[in-house]
Amino acid sequence: MKKDYFTLLILLLVLGTGCNWKKERLNVDVSDIKIPDVKIHRYDLDLFNVPLADLENGLRSIQHQYYFFLGTDLKNSIKLAEMKAYLLNPRNIDFQKAVKIKYKDLSKPEKDFAELFRHYKYYFPDRKIPRVYSYISGGDYENPVQMADSVMIIALDTYLGKTFTPYFADGLPVYKAERMTSEHIVPDAARELVNSIYSPDLSRITLLDRMIETGKQLYLVKALLPATPAYLVLDYSLQKYEWIKKNESHVWAAIIENRMLFSSSGELIRIFLADGPCTQDFTAESPPRIGEWIGLQIVTAYMEKNPDVSIPELMKEKDSQRMLSLSGYKPEK
Repeated sequence: MKKDYFTLLILLLVLGTGCNWKKERLNVDVSDIKIPDVKIHRYDLDLFNVPLADLENGLRSIQHQYYFFLGTDLKNSIKLAEMKAYLLNPRNIDFQKAVKIKYKDLSKPEKDFAELFRHYKYYFPDRKIPRVYSYISGGDYENPVQMADSVMIIALDTYLGKTFTPYFADGLPVYKAERMTSEHIVPDAARELVNSIYSPDLSRITLLDRMIETGKQLYLVKALLPATPAYLVLDYSLQKYEWIKKNESHVWAAIIENRMLFSSSGELIRIFLADGPCTQDFTAESPPRIGEWIGLQIVTAYMEKNPDVSIPELMKEKDSQRMLSLSGYKPEK
């Protein structure tokens, strides 16, 4: 990489008009899609209401509701001891108290989940709608939402707001804490749902390949959440999102001028796709994972230019150069 030229080009960026988010294809009518009533089952509340003095019987009384968590033998002394230790852990208690205060009512995310699942059923009619549970993870920040078969579990203690003191006591960087808010719950869930449908082909080794693989995933997330602001789909702050919209053409010019597109450099791919407060070698105002943005724009342009290509067909497409060519992608200056 011609780093000096690359850095100079970025430092000299002039704000442009940017590209608008194209979503015409994704504005589908799902009003007639039938799904089961969506409810977030509150394991986080019901478990902590179990009396410790009669733990076994208390767990047995809620076992039928939470078999995913309590399907083991409740007479097992080791399992009971582990559960008691979990319920007595001061950290778990503090997190659960904060969740209980903040999330008295989950009707808003439940409504958003219903829209997510209607779109999921629209695009993937043979797939089962997952049953959703909330729980206290004790700070499993790397896995705020997880999927297991047809079950989705949400660690509500990872969505207590960017000013929640324990996050910083745990050493979480500011850029991560800023995403740990209630408005990120459903977008995070959609990304995890997409991960369960489509695993990117990491054997694809060029920067273009990897950008388009992540672009496919994000396009599917947006298809599932067409009414959700794009910055939330991308996991950017609004300010970072506005920066890349304005500077997209300059970023693309830097990639082309420095012949990065077909590079297989692991370091280069890391720069463009790694998470962080910004993208390395760009300005501090840039968002992280700029390669994801570029990949999403290419995929979006490809799908707009090729209306006969379905989303399942998009996921099967492996020829990144062909997709770029057929997309006609060229950001406006």
